[in-house]
Amino acid sequence: MSTPSGSERAALRALAAEVAREAAVLLMAGYRSRPSADEKGPRDLVTEFDRRSEALVGARLAAATPAIPVIGEELSGDDRHRRGLAWYVDPLDGTTNFVHGHPFFCVAIGLAADDVPLVGAVDAPALGVAWSGEVGVGASRNGEPCRVSATAELGDALVATGFPPVRDRAPADNFAAFVRVKRSARAVRRCGSAAIDLCMVADGTYDAYWERRLHAWDTIAASAIALGAGARVTALDGGPPDYHVGHLVVSNGRVHEALVAAVAEAAR
Repeated sequence: MSTPSGSERAALRALAAEVAREAAVLLMAGYRSRPSADEKGPRDLVTEFDRRSEALVGARLAAATPAIPVIGEELSGDDRHRRGLAWYVDPLDGTTNFVHGHPFFCVAIGLAADDVPLVGAVDAPALGVAWSGEVGVGASRNGEPCRVSATAELGDALVATGFPPVRDRAPADNFAAFVRVKRSARAVRRCGSAAIDLCMVADGTYDAYWERRLHAWDTIAASAIALGAGARVTALDGGPPDYHVGHLVVSNGRVHEALVAAVAEAAR
């Protein structure tokens, strides 16, 4: 399938939002049930709800768009560079939160062309919030248009970040950068879902976000939403992002350079 036209992209955005809502309803059946969890790796959990959500999303997308491959965290775990169109699915972003009954978890479904985000949908059912977006067109929060904030100084900014499951060495553990940015920004939040963090930059809740060692299924959907809302998305050094390397800075654009500089200083 070639790069979709404007009307096709709008239909794919709507499809992503519809399927994300269906999977989000499935997840709510297990919310605060203290589901059992297996460890894929140190501090990296998976539950039956991750797997059931991904099976639902994979089946729905395969039926609706059979020519577009579906790349999901649990079924394929195949985070490599791809040519052409591909769906990237995180069926339960924030599994640790979900297991403990914390409300910051979501379903994220994004479409990319040659690994560049096009459209995305993120549904956070315990928060009662759903975002969708299309690069170059716009983004919405619960059906209402949303935009990035106008905050101009890092000292006035509310910033988000996260930490990888394996936190045994710097700078990949993100600890030094957290301390450095904490000293510069108004506040730093760590809520445990990369997709929600990016969407909260898109709707102006956060002014910026950075994180290391993410996967494409963590960020393609929410990056499409953030870009649609006017965000700037780069690698940690300010260059073009690689969603498979997963070292990202996402901001309203105004505080971007200051955040990039703070993160770089912490790594020296």
